[in-house]
Amino acid sequence: MAKSIVVENATKYFTLRYHRTFKEVTVAKAKGRKTGETFRAVDDVSFSVDIGESVGIMGLNGSGKSTLLKMINGVMRPDEGSILTRGRIAGLIATGAGFHNQLTGRENLYLNAAILGMSEQEIKRKFDSIVDFADLGATLDGPVGHYSSGQKARLGFAIAIHVDSDIFLADEVLAVGDKPFRVKCMKKMREIRNSGDRTLFYVSHSPESVIKMCNRVLVLEKGRLGFDGDPVEAVHYLRYDEDDDLDDDSLANDI
Repeated sequence: MAKSIVVENATKYFTLRYHRTFKEVTVAKAKGRKTGETFRAVDDVSFSVDIGESVGIMGLNGSGKSTLLKMINGVMRPDEGSILTRGRIAGLIATGAGFHNQLTGRENLYLNAAILGMSEQEIKRKFDSIVDFADLGATLDGPVGHYSSGQKARLGFAIAIHVDSDIFLADEVLAVGDKPFRVKCMKKMREIRNSGDRTLFYVSHSPESVIKMCNRVLVLEKGRLGFDGDPVEAVHYLRYDEDDDLDDDSLANDI
């Protein structure tokens, strides 16, 4: 089976600064105190993904999920190791990423779609479908700076899901927005999953949606790959199945 993503010993370092101003740094150094600390947000992670796989990424906050996704997307590069991908990548890895607050939703639609690699002709052909999916009404012609996080997610996801991509990345896309929109997103991602020729990478804290959507789950723990396997076993590994309030919206019943 051909590979869609190959990650080999990927490591990403970040530096945590204890002081913000030059004066604070100077005083700290004069007193022999540390001014910062470097840590591994992603630590020596290796795995490969076949074309057409649906892979969930789970883990506690700060485990490195979003950083790993950004490296796969090409927004960041690993400081050590390598990440290779095949084909066009699209998705929503941050609410409102790439939007210009002074521009309207309509203008941002054209701009963001172009950034994601869509041609002008392709944008015009898919414009009505994107607008219909986002369902922003008259708000589409208002400045994005006045949008709520849910409205930005609507527009961002609507654009990304219409890109003819080989790999689709979704980072907590269901964390904002109302229930009907989240259900619509899940149905659209299920179409990607069922296509058989597109790879889905889905970051979520919701065990129910991950089990429904993915055939494999990677669990990150403090930047390291702690588990790689069956979704149900991954939920058990994280002990999420011990929580009495796993599914706040019963999304599985709506898909």
